[in-house]
Amino acid sequence: MELTHLRPHAAPRTAAVWAVLRGELDRQAGRTLQVVDVGGGTGGFAVPLAEAGHRVTVVDASPDALAALTRRAAEAGVPDRITAVQGDGDRLAGLVEPGSADLVLCHSLLEVVDDPAEVVGALAATLRPGGAASILVANLAAAVLARAAAGNFAAAAALLTRAGGHGRRRYDLASANALLSAAGLVVEQTHGVRVVADLVPAAVADADPEGLLAFELAAAAQPPYRDIATQLHLFARRH
Repeated sequence: MELTHLRPHAAPRTAAVWAVLRGELDRQAGRTLQVVDVGGGTGGFAVPLAEAGHRVTVVDASPDALAALTRRAAEAGVPDRITAVQGDGDRLAGLVEPGSADLVLCHSLLEVVDDPAEVVGALAATLRPGGAASILVANLAAAVLARAAAGNFAAAAALLTRAGGHGRRRYDLASANALLSAAGLVVEQTHGVRVVADLVPAAVADADPEGLLAFELAAAAQPPYRDIATQLHLFARRH
């Protein structure tokens, strides 16, 4: 099954990620991939990948999210292609067999885990040689600008000097690259996700969704637009 006709892949907020994933699936055409989605929740990525014929293990700490995932997989007719595993990303090494995955997804998780380096190391260990990782993290620059635009200048200034600290972590491309490289992953592509999708009024986005989608895809890989997006997407490979 082709991914291009499925509506979730055309959403401006996720289009850049799906474009990269489609490229990897095209590269692996004819194979049933073993996919691990860490923190995959209710299956926004897992179910379409299963519909495309791949086998997906979703690891998530929330039993409610996994229950919703199971229902969603059943409604989509792919319950046999999705395995739900309850557990934290920090415990991935004990939940998924090392060297078993062709593709690992870790979206919006590294901001909240206790030890991001440990989690990324486990992600890398889960991959077979040649396997790929899709990593999505909150962008520090976007958080600074959002606070400044809202008039919260003290908070914006505080974020200028740190990507971590209390609460949710944030990254720039250098810190995210360093985290993945330390685990032995080689970053092949970087994109901005939600370059303007969070900035334009809803009425504007609803008036021209295809235009917004086209702009997001066009700007995703181009600095400086990439570098101020709400999230940063890194696609890396285990060699």
